[in-house]
Amino acid sequence: MPPEVLANLAAVPPYAAPLHLAVGMFDGVHRGHQAVIGRAVAAARASGGTAGVLTFWPHPSVVLRPASPTRVMQDPAAKAEVLRQLGVSLILTEPFSAGIAEVEAGDFVTWLRARLPGLAGLYVGENFRFGRGRRGEVALLARTGQEAGIAVVIAPPVLWDGAPVSSTRIRALLAAGEMGAVAGLLGRPYASCGPVVPGKRLGRTLGFPTLNLVWSPPAQPRFGVYAVRVRGASGLAQPAVANYGLRPTVEQATDPRLEVHVLGDCPWGEGKVLRVEWERFLRPEQAFPDLAALRRQILQDCAAAREFLGLPPA
Repeated sequence: MPPEVLANLAAVPPYAAPLHLAVGMFDGVHRGHQAVIGRAVAAARASGGTAGVLTFWPHPSVVLRPASPTRVMQDPAAKAEVLRQLGVSLILTEPFSAGIAEVEAGDFVTWLRARLPGLAGLYVGENFRFGRGRRGEVALLARTGQEAGIAVVIAPPVLWDGAPVSSTRIRALLAAGEMGAVAGLLGRPYASCGPVVPGKRLGRTLGFPTLNLVWSPPAQPRFGVYAVRVRGASGLAQPAVANYGLRPTVEQATDPRLEVHVLGDCPWGEGKVLRVEWERFLRPEQAFPDLAALRRQILQDCAAAREFLGLPPA
């Protein structure tokens, strides 16, 4: 059954069953986040309770330091889809505000309890910070939770290649185009979802028709060409090659675009919502002297993508 997605804490009905709540931004829902959320899901199943996630939107940095906000990897809808796969029953996306930022760390559990009377357990990572000025640490959370009769479970960091998994680390790898490492930290391929919209049909003119997807994350992958897999509503994957960037050969764009050329018969068209799984960075985006040079490079890109994805030569 899909999780119940609520816009704020005020929308939560009283729960007769105990509520086990993982709390955090969970941007990317990477392996470290999964370890926290998995503990909440396991506890809810053991007690016959509800497994929930409390996250915030926008990112607190938008309110606390608007001149330099954190570039997030996911919007609430994309995050909710990953949380669904983890077995979460309730997703709460609380609008982050100056009022929330002013809640004193020592009052945080009381603030939560007043809004969630069925709260039985809180699940956080070891580096979780909360309360005014982010002064609250997990030791304070554990103490105030115990005083309120709420279990507090603190998950240790998850290591990958000898270093802690973190959203900051993943953003840096995305910017470098290190998609294999990104997938390792996420525990799944990096993916983007968006509807197909009309394009200029230049790819069709060159013999490589493309699907143009609306997709613009604040934390952007490196501009360039990638071997990818594309999935529609049925879940069936099609191998493809994708370009993400500003298309310097054909226009002076300022907003990056994701263009995907399916390596074989393409069953999708305009209006379809597709999921693109990014497998490998092939080369940086570059400007070519003319369309003939661009076409020759696209042929090489398709060959490189086919080789990586295990397809026979065209």
